[in-house]
Amino acid sequence: MTGAALRLESTPDGVRVIRLINTEKLNAIDKRLRDEMIEATGAIAADTAARALVVTADGKGFCAGADVKELFAPFENMTVEQVKAEVSLIYKSFLQVRALEIPTIAAVNGAAIGAGLNLALCCDVRYAGPRARFGATFSQIGLNPGGGASWFLQQAVGYSRALRVMLDGTIIDAAEAARLGLVEAVVDDPEAAALERARHWAKIPPTLARTIKKSMRTAASQGFEATLAYESDAQAASAKSSAFSEWVAAYLKR
Repeated sequence: MTGAALRLESTPDGVRVIRLINTEKLNAIDKRLRDEMIEATGAIAADTAARALVVTADGKGFCAGADVKELFAPFENMTVEQVKAEVSLIYKSFLQVRALEIPTIAAVNGAAIGAGLNLALCCDVRYAGPRARFGATFSQIGLNPGGGASWFLQQAVGYSRALRVMLDGTIIDAAEAARLGLVEAVVDDPEAAALERARHWAKIPPTLARTIKKSMRTAASQGFEATLAYESDAQAASAKSSAFSEWVAAYLKR
């Protein structure tokens, strides 16, 4: 098979777009897409001009999960440790999105299933199109959730709802995803909505956007004392920034 499985796009205002174009497989993560995702997210992490990222996809699906035929079929002849080593590379393809310091947005146009749901959940914010579908279908195929799916889903919708979704293993439509809080909103054009939001965030001083994101993640995972400690350092540093100094000067002239 030839050709790329994704395209990395850039805008002059610092927005980066990862566009999945593995459309013949509904953008399922095969070895080619896996490797290109790892390369693309690595490039964005090293890109000092990057301000925000949108993850989207061409075709009818957002990401249909891992390519079972190519990636999972060989597992039958592997040991558990060998399987763990292989799936860790699949995990890396979406976990590197989560590791980015810049704000990230998923524009989900179609089905986000299994590892595809993980990819969407690794983004900070999600917009769904009317045809979007979300599936934590692990229980229906005899597979335990992986790649942090249990944590991601619980962070998004809470323990009780996440457990129900995981055990049911059913497909959630866009309206239900919005009701559960899995997505920010259901819109006719999720890519346009995501890009508009990304451009707005790209105007924030880059260090400030990163520290705000880290503040929120600290609050979500480490509790009040750790959050207060981090905010104290980050706010003191931002108080010395040119952006805040300019705001204070303008305020004093009123």
